[in-house]
Amino acid sequence: MRKNQYATIFSYTGSVIALGGPLMLTPLLTGFFHPGERGLWIDFAIPALVLSLLGVLLWKALRSRRARTVNALEGGIIVLLSWIIIILFSSIPFITILDLNFTQAVFESVSGWTTTGLSVVDVTKAPKTVLIWRSVIQLAGGAGLAIIMISSIAGPTGPGLAFAEGRTDQLVPHVRKSAKLVMTIYLGYATVGTLAYIFSGMSAFDAINHSFAAVSTGGFSTVPDSIGHWDSVLIEIVSITLMILGNLNFLTAYLMLNGKFRAVGRNGEVRIMAVVLPASAFLVFFFACRELYPTLEKSARVAIFETTSALTTTGFSTVTYNDWTPFGWFALIVLMLIGGGTCSTAGGIKQYRIYLLYKSLCWELKRYFLPRTTVVENYVWQGENKDYIKDDRIRQISVFLFLYLTCYVLSVGILAAHGFSLPESMFESASSLGTVGISVGVTSASAPPFVLWALTSGMFLGRLEFFIVFVSVWKIIKDFSRLRPRARH
Repeated sequence: MRKNQYATIFSYTGSVIALGGPLMLTPLLTGFFHPGERGLWIDFAIPALVLSLLGVLLWKALRSRRARTVNALEGGIIVLLSWIIIILFSSIPFITILDLNFTQAVFESVSGWTTTGLSVVDVTKAPKTVLIWRSVIQLAGGAGLAIIMISSIAGPTGPGLAFAEGRTDQLVPHVRKSAKLVMTIYLGYATVGTLAYIFSGMSAFDAINHSFAAVSTGGFSTVPDSIGHWDSVLIEIVSITLMILGNLNFLTAYLMLNGKFRAVGRNGEVRIMAVVLPASAFLVFFFACRELYPTLEKSARVAIFETTSALTTTGFSTVTYNDWTPFGWFALIVLMLIGGGTCSTAGGIKQYRIYLLYKSLCWELKRYFLPRTTVVENYVWQGENKDYIKDDRIRQISVFLFLYLTCYVLSVGILAAHGFSLPESMFESASSLGTVGISVGVTSASAPPFVLWALTSGMFLGRLEFFIVFVSVWKIIKDFSRLRPRARH
């Protein structure tokens, strides 16, 4: 890359983080309803002001007179730099208000922005201003920092940032219109979800927080027992509905809202979920919950809710898992690894990749029974169009799967080396890498710092799709290493 390309990258990065400043001011609205917390305004106002000024300076000082659309590689660097800067600034209130150390504060901030939901915060002691801040960053992180800002950064036709965040589907050809449609759908979910929670018996404050966490598949809660605190069938139904909606590919959601149910039914992710979710709920009910809870109705509720939370990578829970059978843990680990929809708020390997690997197996087996001269064009449905699959697509997915499982094994090894049992290490690693957020007790404020950093890295890599982080870091190092000899000369 040339120097002027990095000027463009830093300029666009500045425009993103400048908009992060006003976002940090949103928790201050709680001060109008809870006057005792108005003294906390300064803890958000100063970082917000500094972040906005830094962003504006970068944007104005390095902005090119001629508008230029960023490509995928440049978009990846912009997303990486923007996320790192905003995550660091977002962690400041956790330090100044809750007295968390730097490691704990960054962990909480990353967990929020990556919509994971693992937490080191004692929610019984945290001010409401901090609780709403956790939910706000999950809501923003769920839609994706890039997709929120794309209309003002990528230009009218440039998909660089959306591609960089692993979001390759557009609802309409025009990027800005696509971004607006995504935000309309997303905020519509959050609004309807808030009203549904209030109608189901939650307070307005709890309803807002849990709606934000549900549609973003984030999982932060205002109470230690999460959704289990209410023990309400109605609240669980609302939560399951919002989790599934948040899990859906935005393109699939767009088609569904427009009544194009045939196209929705042909979608591979919908088919995977339609098979995996009921099957896993039945198996968990039969092998883990049936004899554990006082009634069959409670056992069925737990099985359905926990498997939905794991597959959609939301992280809400109604029970603890310490008394579950090994099979119950195994089922949740598999679901967390599979994950949710590709262009959605969910994490994990993603259902689309699993579906393509399954289809490629079927195609390969079918090929053995065809004449050698037969030419076959394999495809899957993407929306209303056929997406023809070439061998290089399957190769890319295989490489991604290898990277994902390698990082998973490394994370399991790190946790096991710190004295946690193998099942605990496997469960917590799957939860962090899949950006799920359900925990078996490994994550806590007292966890060793290296464990927290390992889980933090897993959440970050899992949210930004691995390749974005690896390729962007490699490109930055490569480009700046080329400049070093010239500077010495």
